[in-house]
Parts: sequence; C-alpha cells; structure tokens
Amino acid sequence: MALTHKQGLKSGVLLLVTAFIVITATCVYGDLSQSDETYQGLKLFSDVIEEIERNYVESVDTRELIEKAIHGMVDSLDPHSSFMPPEAYEDLQIETKGEFGGIGIVITKRDGRLTVISPIEGTPAYKAGIQAQDIIVKIEGERTKDMMLWEAVKMMRGEAGTPVNISIYRKGEADLLKFTLERAIIPMESVRSMIIKPGYGYLWVTNFRENTADEVKKALVDMESEGSPLKGLIFDLRDNPGGLLDQAVKVADVFLTEGKIVAIKGRDKEETEDFFAHPGKTVGSYPVVFLINGGSASAAEIVAGAMQDNRRGLILGTPSFGKGSVQTVKPLRDGYALKYTIARYYTPSGRSIQAEGIHPDLVVKRRMLDENLDDGMDADWIKEEDLENHLMPEIENSQAESGPDEKEGDDKADVEKEEPERGREKDAEKLMRLRDALYKHSDSDPEAMLLDSQINRAYELLKGFQIFKGLSQN
Repeated sequence: MALTHKQGLKSGVLLLVTAFIVITATCVYGDLSQSDETYQGLKLFSDVIEEIERNYVESVDTRELIEKAIHGMVDSLDPHSSFMPPEAYEDLQIETKGEFGGIGIVITKRDGRLTVISPIEGTPAYKAGIQAQDIIVKIEGERTKDMMLWEAVKMMRGEAGTPVNISIYRKGEADLLKFTLERAIIPMESVRSMIIKPGYGYLWVTNFRENTADEVKKALVDMESEGSPLKGLIFDLRDNPGGLLDQAVKVADVFLTEGKIVAIKGRDKEETEDFFAHPGKTVGSYPVVFLINGGSASAAEIVAGAMQDNRRGLILGTPSFGKGSVQTVKPLRDGYALKYTIARYYTPSGRSIQAEGIHPDLVVKRRMLDENLDDGMDADWIKEEDLENHLMPEIENSQAESGPDEKEGDDKADVEKEEPERGREKDAEKLMRLRDALYKHSDSDPEAMLLDSQINRAYELLKGFQIFKGLSQN
C-alpha cells in the first residue's frame, strides 16, 4: 500500500514494528518466503494495525496493541500456552527456584473465573481458611473476571509482611467472604513425610520443583532411620499440580529398577524422547500405595502412570486431572518469554492421559471417616477437560471445546449464575487440617491422618499385605 506524505511519520513507526514482527517470526519459524500463507497472514496483521492507527476514534499505543494480539493468538492454542511479559516470566522462574512473598494458593482459570485449586499448608491463605473451589472475585477491589492469570498472581504476591485484600465467593455463603491477608515467605519445600504407624510411612509431594527428587530420597532415608525398616509406604500425589518433567522422571526412577517411565512425543523428532529407569537407584522392595485425585496433574500423573504400568504400586483414589501435555519456555527479547505446548506424553504402555486422566486401580472417594457422606468430596474437581481450549484426547481432526458464554451482573450473583453446585466445604476444611500433623507440632497426632478415608484404606491395604505375606511363609 502506497503511503501519503501525512501518513509517513506514523507509518514509519508502524513499519519498524511490523519489520520487527516479521524478523522475529523468521528467526523462530524459518524463512517466511517458504510459507506464502504465513507471509499473507502477517501482511493482513500489519494492515489492521495500520488502519487502527490511522482511523480509530482515539490514539492507540501500537506496542500495547501488538502485545494484546500476541496474547490472544497464544491463549487460543490451549490452556497451558501463554505469552509472558517480563514480570510474568520472572514469577515463573521464582516458582521453581528460591522463595517469594505471597499468600500461598495454587490457582487456575475456569470459565474466566479465578479458582483456587488448593491452599498451601501453613501459609496465610491456609490459616485464614481459604478452601479448594473458592472463587477469587476481587483483589484489592479490582474484579478478576477475565484478568490474566499472571496478573492475578502478581497482585497477590509482594513483600512479606504487607497486606493484600481479596474477596471470595464460596457456594453456600450468603455474602462474599472478605479476607485481609498478610503476605509471608512461601517455602519452596515440596516434600513432607512422617511415620503414621510403626513401619508404615507417609510421604506427600506437593509439587515437582528443582530439588524434589533429592527431597524424596532424603525423606525415605529419614523415615527408615526413625525406627524399624519400612513395611509399606503411602505416597500422596493428591492436589499436586505438577511441575518439572525431569523431577517427575527422577522420582519415578527412585522406585523402579527397569522399564520405561514416560514417552514424550512431539511434532518434530527433536521433541520426541523415551525416559527409562536405571538400576541401582531404588528404595526398598516394600509395597507402595500412590494416592491421586482430581488435583493430581501433569508431572504427578507421569509418576502415577509409570507406577501403574510397571506394576510397582497400587494407585488409589479418584481419577486425576488429565493434563497430558508438555510445555517449554522460550526466552524472547526484552525479558519476554513464550510458554507453549511442544509434545504430549504417554505412559509406559502407550496411554495418553490428555483430558482422560489416570484411573486408579482402586476407586476410593475422599471423606472424613467420622462423617456420613455418600459422594465424597472429589466429585466436583476441576479437570483438564473443563478448561477452555483444552487439547482433545485424539490429535487428528479434533477441535477444542469452547466455554459457556459470559454473563454480566453483580459480583456474587454473576458467579452464582455460572457456578454449579459444589458443596462439601466443611468436609474439605476438616481434611485440610489433618495435614497439620506433618508440621510435627508437639501436640500433633500422626494417627489423625487415618481419619482421611483414602489414607486409611491405603494403610489397611499395606497392613493386610504384611499379614498375608506372613501367612504365606508359615
């Protein structure tokens, strides 16, 4: 398109920006001359930007427009791909290394709503009583609907000792719940353990961070040194949102002497790899029960799938989240980064758990054993299949599902229109508090953990195994 004299100055800036886009795209995707479709698409994009710059009713920030366009492009791929501004990329790096100030919750987006997956035990959010399935409606008075996830995380993080105000919708409450939380340093420790009964250990992995495998090994050694050798282990992967792939592989390797752990298959051969166990790095041969639920995702599902297919342990609980994709982070110029999906992963037997999840060998719904609940509390977990634009189980000829149309209204009424029946809040609160024993308070009772129906059943199975083993030797 020819440029008039009046258009020269503005369009000069535009052409520089467009050239930057084309050059960047060329570096990442190769020679654009080889793809006429890509070139034509970029030309259309520059035409739109130019038209808006020239004729929109108000002046616009071209860089901001381009950033929003990139956000929209990447967000449309799947729920786990995102274009990350410098502050978001910095937060991601902090999450896998070091410590940070915050309130201590794991969150996700569901139908445009900022939803709590789980509070982290011992943190300000946990102590204040924030629960799984709570919906964060406002942060510092600003509505979170349609707010990007990294923006919400950034608002809740900050210097330890500083306050942050949040408003929460909880099913069954007459009004929004308002909390003023004092930020604290959130510890990056991802493994906690204890002896529940003599000879029977409990190990809980909250997520997979940089040193998780080493922490698992240390916890197992510590439990063995507390008394008699372990006769059985309960390995808790519930509410574990995942994390680093290499740590999931290393944790699985701790329990296996041979066999495949996971297969990663991408579009390119460079993104395809099989991971195998190594001999001589395993713990004792005692039986292990692995606990999973709807909050077990990604790296947690890799471990559970490896144990199930290699018949190294019994998988107990309810179906997992179903995130069977692998992401990578590509640093870009000026501190930006692109997180995007490069592959799917498959369990040793070749199963893809994308939007399907790991199905336990023994289904046991989670409840308090002193309560009479028919359905347990796992029926309403958010799953991968609930997320907008999630990858479908089959790669070919599939199309992502779309979420419901957005509704408008006041804060509480708006959420209630979209939010299905949840319930079980009181039961969830009690189950959360059982893990207080893991902090080894002087007045804690490890056996209180057995009030959790899934932990209790796992213990009974391990104890039963020892009984039958003893009978077979007589």
